[in-house]
Amino acid sequence: MQLGKAFFDLQLRFAHRVATVAGMPLAQALLDYTNLYVRWGLGREFDATHPVWQAYLCGLASSCTANQDWTWHFYQGRRAHDIPAPAAASVGCFAYVLAGPGHIRLHFHNSDESGQSPLAASRREHRAQELAALFDLVQRNEPPGVRVLGTSWLYQIEAYRRLFPAGYLATAMPVQRFRNMPLWGQFLDRHGALKPEIAEPFVQRVERAADLQGLTACFALQPLALDAPVEVFWSGHGIAAGTLQGPSNAA
Repeated sequence: MQLGKAFFDLQLRFAHRVATVAGMPLAQALLDYTNLYVRWGLGREFDATHPVWQAYLCGLASSCTANQDWTWHFYQGRRAHDIPAPAAASVGCFAYVLAGPGHIRLHFHNSDESGQSPLAASRREHRAQELAALFDLVQRNEPPGVRVLGTSWLYQIEAYRRLFPAGYLATAMPVQRFRNMPLWGQFLDRHGALKPEIAEPFVQRVERAADLQGLTACFALQPLALDAPVEVFWSGHGIAAGTLQGPSNAA
């Protein structure tokens, strides 16, 4: 999926505002408060001395508009390096990746071809079956006792939450991760375009914010991080019994 220019413009505007209200260099605001470093395919070390990051910074100007054009140009040159971690397994809209010894991380992407929202009530049974099938693969392919991780703004939405067992949802903790897509993804549709109904009010709030705390509060949906033993999914989705039923105790 190619991300649209407006997505990068939005982050540039936010970084300029962070630099202004916090009195920090723009380079620091771009590194710490945007998703750009990851989008350049530089991993998650966030090394300010990385030559590719330094090359990006060298092209910046004092004008936000000029920086938006330069950032878009730089993304086009680095797009081939923006490769997500390979999924260990994928079923419909859900996938999981290995996240270190004894851990897997859940991911969600909109692959629903019905023309409806993937989280519409009419699509709930499809999503529940996909999630159950995915955890059937976890049971077959991963060691016993694996822990399930998830981080996303989607856990703030009831239509998403209702797909998961209560034991998993109970572990949810708010996190502030300005560098990662679990925060910035709320502004994108399935095609990588900006959602104006979410982005425009956000920009208005950003322009009014007077400090970093106020800027943090500009995001309508803060990401939540979850971490639970896989056993809560066996009971929650009936996988241990070999069925593909929906969750029986989802919140």
